[in-house]
Amino acid sequence: MSKEEARKKIEKLSKELEEHNQKYYVLAKPSISDYNFDRMLEELMKLEKEFPDLLRSDSPSQRVGGAITKEFKTVKHDFPFLSLSNSYSKEDLKDFDERVRKGVSGTIEYICELKYDGVAIGLKYENGKLIQAVTRGDGEQGDDITANAKTIRAIPLCLGAGRDLKSRPTVPDKFEIRGEVFMTRKVFDAINKEREEEGEALLANPRNSTAGTLKMQNSAVVASRKLDCFMYMLYGKDLPFKNHYESMKEARKWGFKVPDYLAKCKTLDEVFDFIDHWDEDRHDLPFDIDGVVIKVNSYDQQKVLGFTAKSPRWAIAYKFKTETASTILEEITYQVGRTGAITPVANLKPVALGGTTVKRASLHNADIIEKLDVRVGDTVFVEKGGEIIPKITGVDMKKRPSIAHKTKYISKCPECGTELVRGEDEAKHYCPNEWGCPPQIKGAMTHFTSRKAMNIDSLGEETVDLLYEKGFIKNIADIYELPKHKKDIQEIDRMGERSVSNLLAGIEESKQVPFERVLYALGIRHVGETLAKKLARQLRNIDAIMEAAEDQLTATNDIGGQVAKSVIDFFAEKKNRVLVERLKKIGLQFESHSTPLTQSAKLTGLTFVVSGTFTKFSRDDLKAAIEQNGGKVVGTVSGKTGYIIAGENMGPEKLKKAEKLGVKMISEDEFEKMIK
Repeated sequence: MSKEEARKKIEKLSKELEEHNQKYYVLAKPSISDYNFDRMLEELMKLEKEFPDLLRSDSPSQRVGGAITKEFKTVKHDFPFLSLSNSYSKEDLKDFDERVRKGVSGTIEYICELKYDGVAIGLKYENGKLIQAVTRGDGEQGDDITANAKTIRAIPLCLGAGRDLKSRPTVPDKFEIRGEVFMTRKVFDAINKEREEEGEALLANPRNSTAGTLKMQNSAVVASRKLDCFMYMLYGKDLPFKNHYESMKEARKWGFKVPDYLAKCKTLDEVFDFIDHWDEDRHDLPFDIDGVVIKVNSYDQQKVLGFTAKSPRWAIAYKFKTETASTILEEITYQVGRTGAITPVANLKPVALGGTTVKRASLHNADIIEKLDVRVGDTVFVEKGGEIIPKITGVDMKKRPSIAHKTKYISKCPECGTELVRGEDEAKHYCPNEWGCPPQIKGAMTHFTSRKAMNIDSLGEETVDLLYEKGFIKNIADIYELPKHKKDIQEIDRMGERSVSNLLAGIEESKQVPFERVLYALGIRHVGETLAKKLARQLRNIDAIMEAAEDQLTATNDIGGQVAKSVIDFFAEKKNRVLVERLKKIGLQFESHSTPLTQSAKLTGLTFVVSGTFTKFSRDDLKAAIEQNGGKVVGTVSGKTGYIIAGENMGPEKLKKAEKLGVKMISEDEFEKMIK
């Protein structure tokens, strides 16, 4: 393909991908499948790699992330990024309305919007292209997070389908649009579920998770968090609009995700109606809000009203009261997860909260119980953390019964009686009896058959429980013995001939699931979907992974000592090795069939350690380049290490050891010369 042909093809793919992106993430009206979208994106990225000078900063490929940001530069705002005055009562709003009516003449019209509980962001555009994304900061200046913002699919990289601004005649040459980046509860819950399964500390709430994600150094991780963004304010010199409502309506036409949760209000009673409606219905939204924003609609009136030192006089935020209830803690029970993690649960006297009846709340771990000093019989305060997950926030000590005994955390598994263990850096206690504890056995099988693992649709949690209780399956390999028991299974209630046939067909189809998903399905602690892919790609087959030493495992991108230890411990268990051998004989895929990385032999026989942060390449890029040219990447420095590619903020221990052993340290530029 000639360069000109490539340019035309890249233009065509970019235009179509941006159109589909807007349909999916902004308009919520997808017109192609995820699979076809991914194929188009792969084709675009392949062409951009082949013709790197044709890569544009607003290419759809930039949304997948990968850039490493060592530091977030401070940027001065063109327009002050002020916060809003808060009100907590309707009396405050009446006072606000009186001040507005005294300050301006004519008809007053208010725009009511939801107050999204996320992180404020300002997006600067020039000639229809996103050039910078900045956080609020202190209002005068904020942090440049452009690389991370580009991964958020709801933020347009360029305006106008196919980058043709003729179809968007009202788009100014330069402007800034502000909005709120947030994480939906569904995404937040999914992340926490995966973290809990892998024994990691849970994220606190969607807002804090969003703030932390936006300041991550690796934009690829930001992309995986699936952040969203609503826009709510337009700024610029000589904007062609008379009021806020008109500008937001037009911004939606340009391609921005301007939500429908807003209303024009001519009277204060209409404002109150909007507030009352969303105070009641906010629990049905897929994201968190903490109030309503009221703005004077007219730009002329906004100018007359002006600003205080900290906030505009033409807008105010009404904050909803955090819903809290008090009730009796009747019992603390303990649940066992598939990895053996123990989760204490507060069983409460039922209480109405946030439109639902709350009966249970998570107490997370022993440290939380100790911190709250919560005891059976206490009157406790309950909130909906993140507006969805009930949590205990405190104890009413005045109502504590005299007979309430200090809670003593259990020492033995509530299911099998095994002595619990707790690692030095672990928040949770664990039951180590993975081969004899029923919830762990059933949990492991349910995980194995799940959609992201072996994807055996007909073998969900209830069916696994049923077949386990009937004695047909005791471990994941037994699943593939079920065809031998077809007639017996058909005799079970709710397991007719058709159901069993579908089940057995799904089991047979799962034998074609690729190696990386089989590895994930094994349920190795701390090895999630992404790390399983990286291990499979790096070490190629199950035998290499089973025999790998710690330095071989940590040489794989993003795998640290904790994960490496978990993998080694898993395969040190003889029963797990026997299980893998059974699955091999059954015919599961235990070898990667993707194209090997090696592209030259320039670095054959050389061993590298990559440490620090870099300006031209990411750490993943450097590691991939080493492997593509026949070299080997390890995670620790030893006498066998040939080179250390040293970036800024290199680990002090590695530096100390390298100097002691006399290992040669090179820069990324020197490494680039080695492979050219």
